[in-house]
Amino acid sequence: MIPRVIPYGRQDIRDDDVAAVAAVLHSDWLTQGPAVPRFEEAVAARCGATHAVAVNSATSALHLACISLDLKSGDHLWTTPNTFVASANCGRYCGATVDFVDIDRDSLNLDPAALAAKLERADKAGKLPKVVVAVDFAGQSCDMTAIRALADRYGFRIIEDASHAIGGRYQGQPVGNGRHADITVFSFHPVKIITTGEGGMALCNDAALAERMARLRSHGIRRDAAIQAAEGSWYYEQSELGFNYRMTDMQAALGLSQLVRLDEYVAARHRLADRYDHLLAGLPLQTPWRDPHAESAWHLYVIRLEDSARRRAVFEHLRAAGIGVNVHYIPVHLQPDYRRLGFAPGDYPVAEDYYARAITLPLYPGLSDADQDRVVAELRTALA
Repeated sequence: MIPRVIPYGRQDIRDDDVAAVAAVLHSDWLTQGPAVPRFEEAVAARCGATHAVAVNSATSALHLACISLDLKSGDHLWTTPNTFVASANCGRYCGATVDFVDIDRDSLNLDPAALAAKLERADKAGKLPKVVVAVDFAGQSCDMTAIRALADRYGFRIIEDASHAIGGRYQGQPVGNGRHADITVFSFHPVKIITTGEGGMALCNDAALAERMARLRSHGIRRDAAIQAAEGSWYYEQSELGFNYRMTDMQAALGLSQLVRLDEYVAARHRLADRYDHLLAGLPLQTPWRDPHAESAWHLYVIRLEDSARRRAVFEHLRAAGIGVNVHYIPVHLQPDYRRLGFAPGDYPVAEDYYARAITLPLYPGLSDADQDRVVAELRTALA
């Protein structure tokens, strides 16, 4: 008998969510209606940001963020190798040269010390980055104070890729408030903290950046009263080349309904993460590091095996037992497309060592204690 699969992540959809989407389906607006601005305003208020721009994916939000910061051919974008490929690809979409900074052994986020050393070398070579994408891996905020200090010194802009981190906090403040980053990006993919099916959002405190991202998500078109005064209310202008990156009202309605439960979801993830820490004590593995200055949103719970040579066997045992483990992430610089750009194994040894040991265990608000016990029991068997 095939065992019931426990996925590593799963959305939580309730009757209120279905009703919210159904209300839009019965309305006059399925897209470009009132639900999207309401969702933007609610997320901005929740995070303490001034502006929010909803789009069809976090990847699109990263792309628009790069364009709005005028990243272009001849510029350099740096990010972490321990991320999904979109955090790096967004720079290449703009024609920029992408490079990486190794990770901190504890937080698994971009290492500020490694960043400082690389910036010093780049400054001497005249190749400083225009943009640094700091990724809040697994829901844990980067050391944004240190990164901001380096940005002020060397003049680069910061995109905080907080795709994993809505509901998290840094130094007592919500992730996304823009105190340290020029633009913060969230993801609403089904396995994330809240979902819109697919979807993303860019938050900032700069009206000009927000206006440009909002224009670019809709083909680069302007329809404001100032340009319609001379021609008529039908008139619009494409002021620059844009994209169709719009979020629908159906997605926004789902997001608004989910946002009400954000604190509930994060609290459930915290409880399960604490429980994993207790249940896994004494096993030959490392549980996630806890930052005393931040509260993770706990998008992922990633363990590191002491013996990297056992990772594949342990992974395959868990999968065969119906435990839907995963690995986050294959270092971006090891992807074939990036190797063709000149990257190679050994370039970022901390990220590579982490990857060789990593297994992501199931973690989502609907995970029962019994299912979590089953995950741990199978892991114990695999490690015996």
